[in-house]
Amino acid sequence: MPKLHQIIERHWQSPNPFLSLLLKPLSKLFAKIAAKRRDDFVSGRLKSEKLPVPVVVIGNIHAGGTGKTPIVAALVSGLQEKGVKVGIISRGYGRKGKAVHVLNTASSAADAGDEPLLLFRQTGAPTAVGSSRSEAGRALLAAHPELELIVADDGLQHYALQRDMEIAVFPAADTGRTDLDLLPNGSLREPLSRLASVDAVVVSGGKADAAFRPSENMFASHIETGRIYRLNRLSEKLDLEGLENQTVAAVAGIAKPERFFDSLRNMGITLNQTVALPDHADIAAADLPNADVVIITEKDAVKFSDGLNLNHVWVLPVCAIIKPNLAVFVLEQLENS
Repeated sequence: MPKLHQIIERHWQSPNPFLSLLLKPLSKLFAKIAAKRRDDFVSGRLKSEKLPVPVVVIGNIHAGGTGKTPIVAALVSGLQEKGVKVGIISRGYGRKGKAVHVLNTASSAADAGDEPLLLFRQTGAPTAVGSSRSEAGRALLAAHPELELIVADDGLQHYALQRDMEIAVFPAADTGRTDLDLLPNGSLREPLSRLASVDAVVVSGGKADAAFRPSENMFASHIETGRIYRLNRLSEKLDLEGLENQTVAAVAGIAKPERFFDSLRNMGITLNQTVALPDHADIAAADLPNADVVIITEKDAVKFSDGLNLNHVWVLPVCAIIKPNLAVFVLEQLENS
């Protein structure tokens, strides 16, 4: 029996007329509330805070699943290559504590959330998490006063923090759709018209529909996979040819697990079992299926800090390739502002 959230998410992808009739009034109410909240911040009726360094927000108008995290990592890495001292702030979804946390080498997913910890480990950029992005930004700058720029991960609707640039990530699969709607009838946090006010739109995961051009500054992102490595041992690579006589399972606690499973199949790997967990799900050794080889995502890998007795667990690394160069665009826009 599917759970309620599964039914709703299925409805978002393939609208059910009966559910649309029930949920449409709620979406109209949500739209009014979201519009008023944004207008209150933009007009100054609600207070927002400006940090002493430029802030670039990367977010989306969808409720997750747009492939944003690899794009954040790619932008931060691109800025670092240009010599920019850049830090990251995030809400830290799924972490156990509520206090602001500046990440360090001993930080766990429970401290920071899986995505911020992954970004910190991938880029090495100073990173802080907090429900208030402003507080996280202040704490990060106090710990790292050398920072010249902050990238806010998933803060497009967090209007209490002023931003110098806004970048929205939008999935290619939705660029040709005419049935998108706001929550709860659809997956949108804000209407499509919001994309006209951001500085750039990055279309992720494929080619955009020809008619989709909500912004003057359009970018495209696709994912490239690297060589599968043993959990917490980056130098040890998986021999794909040696998998023929072994049972292989794949586990993913991400918004779109089928993308991960398809990536493995496209690499020629036969999957005997797949396990799709909820996005950001806690995962432990006991949750892994019984197989000779278990392949997990990098986002899930950060939840296994030591990897003891998990020699059969392997990790698929991915990176986002963004064209044209998003880091160059960001620096040019900030210089001209």
